[in-house]
Amino acid sequence: MRRAIAYVLLLLFSLACLIGIAEYRKALRADRKNAHAYYEKGATRLGEHEYDRAIADFNEALRLDPKLADAYSGRGAAWGFSGDNDRAIADLNEALRLDPKLASAYYYRGVAWACKRDNEQAVADFTEALRLDPKHTEAYDERGRGYYQQGDLDRAVADYGEALRLDPKSVHAYYGRGLAWGRKGEYDKGVGDFTEAIRLDPKHAQAYHNRGVAYYYAQKYDHAIADYTEAIQLNPNDAEGYCYRALACEKKGKIDKAVEDFNDAVRLDPQYGEAYYGRGLVYEKWGDKSKAEEDFARAKQLGYKPDQNR
Repeated sequence: MRRAIAYVLLLLFSLACLIGIAEYRKALRADRKNAHAYYEKGATRLGEHEYDRAIADFNEALRLDPKLADAYSGRGAAWGFSGDNDRAIADLNEALRLDPKLASAYYYRGVAWACKRDNEQAVADFTEALRLDPKHTEAYDERGRGYYQQGDLDRAVADYGEALRLDPKSVHAYYGRGLAWGRKGEYDKGVGDFTEAIRLDPKHAQAYHNRGVAYYYAQKYDHAIADYTEAIQLNPNDAEGYCYRALACEKKGKIDKAVEDFNDAVRLDPQYGEAYYGRGLVYEKWGDKSKAEEDFARAKQLGYKPDQNR
């Protein structure tokens, strides 16, 4: 009798354990399902630039499922876009520990390294992201910028070209490739890419500005002045725009306008050595030796070294 009772008790205990395990597994599945729901909500808020709310959603996702690599990746991206690149890298490291094949984590970590001005690490991460996902347009775009920063202009042009093959409407890629063409001295190609960037985004002040730079070095000063003027209208605080328009005006013999623009440049940026030097050159041409020497001295004090190509 006692054996029978013990056996029944053992069966009941085993059944209770099985029910408990089943309930636990059911709860675990529910947690994981809820974790993915919070992850999806966080990803949506990330895309809407609501970074604080995105981080809160990713936090909840990770509370429910501490091994959800995508949530670490998403939270890392949100930290990065919020300007906290160290936290971003920490989360993205954890995402990659959990899932070494997560291309998005390599991409976002590359962006964080780039923001920390570690272009070597950034390029390495973008390269790994592209190995895992060869159609990752943004990774080509960002790696192109990394190569540009390193001075590897041919690779930069190639990566921007691949980004544009995948997304022919990428304003950033046209703009970046335009910069690379300019540094290579291929100003007509630079003008072409900046023009396409402006066609896609008519309010892109920097594209007007740098197309003006390309026109200036191509000695098309009227075009340069027109583009600097448009850039200044879009961004009235563009001290460089005033300075470069002054340089173009000086080339066209518009001395009064050149001085006026140099004055605005140093008003907006009192530490702008090139503007002082340029104004000094104009004063020198005017025969105002005293003002010229004063501006040259100020430029030198600020560490400006004249560019002989100007």
